[in-house]
Amino acid sequence: MKVVTGVIGNDIHVVANRLMDLSLNARGYEVFNLGVNTYLEEFFDAAVETGAKILLISSLNGEAEGWSREVKLLKAKYKNLDQLIMMIGGNLTVGSGNSDDIVPRYKNYGFDLVCHQVDLNTGLDMLEDYIQQQAHLQETANT
Repeated sequence: MKVVTGVIGNDIHVVANRLMDLSLNARGYEVFNLGVNTYLEEFFDAAVETGAKILLISSLNGEAEGWSREVKLLKAKYKNLDQLIMMIGGNLTVGSGNSDDIVPRYKNYGFDLVCHQVDLNTGLDMLEDYIQQQAHLQETANT
């Protein structure tokens, strides 16, 4: 399965981005890594160009929120992305914050999966569970 990934905005956490790339590859994903300092529109352009089914955005500096509020708007603007799985993970807020507040806020922005301060393998397990749930829902809808 194809996945577009990278670090959003003015975040330059190269090592974490590379670890994410390696972990996705180890799990059998075909990865298109946009690197660091990536604008939201670039993620969507890459998803269209590659035919990716997953868009996995990361942030470690906590400034992702300012860069990712327009997910719903952009997803609606691009054609054929209604099935695109939107995931974001890392440190998603500047300063302190808890997942009970942060996760619903990001879901409201249009993300399907939000992993605030969740370790990489747990986040990727969540992604795989989500993919299985979506496949099951699709099967049920088709019967």
